[in-house]
Amino acid sequence: MKRMLLGVLILFQSCYTVERNCLPFHTGTFEFTQIIKNEMKTSTFTRDSLYEIEQFEGKIDTASIRWVNDCECILTKLNPTSNQEKRPIQIKIISTTQNSYVFEYSLVGDAKNTQRGTIQKIN
Repeated sequence: MKRMLLGVLILFQSCYTVERNCLPFHTGTFEFTQIIKNEMKTSTFTRDSLYEIEQFEGKIDTASIRWVNDCECILTKLNPTSNQEKRPIQIKIISTTQNSYVFEYSLVGDAKNTQRGTIQKIN
C-alpha cells in the first residue's frame, strides 16, 4: 500500500513540474508590460552578459547584471538619480515557456515587498 501511494505521489508531482529553462533569457531583447497608475505601460530592454539597457517612455536606463545562478540575478543601476535607485533589484525566474518567463522581483533585502511579472522575449 505504501509503495502504491508513493508511486501515485511521484506521478502527480511529475505532472505539475514547472519548466525553468532560464539560460535562453540571459541575453536578448524583451518587453515588460505592467499597470502604473491605472495605465498599461510597456518597457523594452536589451540584455547581454554584463548589462541590461531599458527604454521606458523615451528614457534610457542602464544596469549591470550579475547572475547568482541560472535563474536568479541582481540588477544595479549604473547612474542612479535617487537613494531608492541605488538599491539593487533581485530577480528570480519562477517558470519559463519558449518565449516568456514569470519572475519575482524586489529590492535586495526587502523580500516582504516582492512583486511578480511576466517578460516576453521579442528577439
